[in-house]
Amino acid sequence: MIRLLRTYLYPYRWQLGLVMILLLAQAITNLFLPALNADIINNGVRTGNTAYIMREGGIMLAVSALMAITAVAGVYLGSKASMAFGRDVRAAIFKRVGTFSQTEVNQFGTPSLITRNTNDVQQVQTLVMMALNMMILAPIMAIGGIIMAIREDAALSAILFVVLPLMAAFIAIVVSKAMPLFKAVQIKVDRINQVMRETLSGVRVIRAFVRDDYEQKRFDVANRDLTDTSIKVNQIFAFMIPSLFGILNLTTVAVMWFGSIRIASGAMPIGNLTAYLTYITLILMSVMMATVMFAMVPRAAASADRIQAVLDTVPSVVETQSPIAIAAGVCGQIEFRDVEFRYPGAEDPVLRNINFSAGPGEITAIVGSTGSGKSTLVNLIPRFYDVSSGSVLVDGVDIRQMRQEDLWSTIGFIPQRAFLFSGTVASNLRYGDIDATDEELWHALEVAQGKTFVSDMPGELEAPITQGGTNVSGGQRQRLAIARAIVKKPEIYVFDDSFSALDFKTDAQLRAALEHETKNATVLVVAQRVSTVMQADQIIVMDCGAIVGIGTHEELMETSETYREIVFSQLSAEEVA
Repeated sequence: MIRLLRTYLYPYRWQLGLVMILLLAQAITNLFLPALNADIINNGVRTGNTAYIMREGGIMLAVSALMAITAVAGVYLGSKASMAFGRDVRAAIFKRVGTFSQTEVNQFGTPSLITRNTNDVQQVQTLVMMALNMMILAPIMAIGGIIMAIREDAALSAILFVVLPLMAAFIAIVVSKAMPLFKAVQIKVDRINQVMRETLSGVRVIRAFVRDDYEQKRFDVANRDLTDTSIKVNQIFAFMIPSLFGILNLTTVAVMWFGSIRIASGAMPIGNLTAYLTYITLILMSVMMATVMFAMVPRAAASADRIQAVLDTVPSVVETQSPIAIAAGVCGQIEFRDVEFRYPGAEDPVLRNINFSAGPGEITAIVGSTGSGKSTLVNLIPRFYDVSSGSVLVDGVDIRQMRQEDLWSTIGFIPQRAFLFSGTVASNLRYGDIDATDEELWHALEVAQGKTFVSDMPGELEAPITQGGTNVSGGQRQRLAIARAIVKKPEIYVFDDSFSALDFKTDAQLRAALEHETKNATVLVVAQRVSTVMQADQIIVMDCGAIVGIGTHEELMETSETYREIVFSQLSAEEVA
């Protein structure tokens, strides 16, 4: 946590320095008031000197006003610095997660990353805010109170040497028990988010399989687990606060008892006793204030560790330090050379010995059984993952030696699950090109066979799209995602099973329109339906992560048993002929 605070509070060091000065001024004025009050009682009230009382009372009012001003200014600056700290940490997490490959995202999990950028940052931010207003003030008040109490009556201050170690030991026990529970709470908050996210994302599946009761029970288990752990934490503090107040009250009774004996013997003026009682209260309240802060520290520390874990994670896909610029006249030639890929920690490779090339003006189809590695293969082209060995080249340059933005600018990628952002049809299409005109958007929709349904939507291009595109059908989402790629006008198109939600008629119309639109681009198509890729310039057949055949439909029907099995599992002999 220290490293996180040092990194993201350092830019606001001048504000923190000013806050400390204001808190010091507040503490000094607060410690000065009981002494003034004792002086008025001893030298004004006892002698009936009204002028003295008025003069000293005026000083007290001025000191009180100064204390109020410093308190307000300190809280304002401290809150401003803590809010800026939280803003900067959230921005840093967001920026870091933006550099993650799918490997790192899977490592943490989406629900956990969301929790770390919201709940965890909030915990640390609250601690910073409280620390700037309380944690700095508490030790100053406690130490200053002890000095002033001894100044009022050294003999009576022996009580402090009994009370303070007792409170310190008590606080240490509480913190040691609370720390592991706070770490457990954050993990269980992650679990709640994970279950909730899965339930919301899979609500249709849940209802289709009548699993509402099962999901409710699953959420109840996670919810009760979090509740039980939180109750244990609260029980600790429910015991702690009354115990500390009990120590405070017993200390006050002891001070009154022994103080009255000293007053009776003439060893201590009554004004000193009132001041001493105030200082004892300040000391013990400062300790309690620090205790509340220490109660927050374990949870904030657990949150800071989780935040730092994200910030310290080095992405497996990194930008090269000496990028090779793409030559003028980029054409989109793709080549796989002896590529092997395995997921981190996996014993066996997912892809092995992958060798092929695809050029502009060609359609390269990739077919194979489920789990054969088709999607993994095309995910290597935009560097969603990096190859374990071998190389992927675009226009003769290893993509690891290219700037990622240069690489991405040449690729129009349409994933298996088309994702749309909240906004409008136009705003989603302009992800491909922010400067695209309405005419270009309509042209892309026409090619993607989406013009008709967009024209029927209220607002047409300005029709609203909800997050994830849940207010349009699966086929409409796919067509909008394809149109988004067409708007970009890339040199390379990658269709990762992007036609699965389309009927045969729309599929055929879309492919015919795409053939003209992409005639100068390199096109890779991952497909499940063989009938839609039979006319491809080359078909790559995959099985168990390896290429088992490359060629045209006619060539593969003669040379590849695997391809024939796929074809005849979908088509009759008459359709093949």
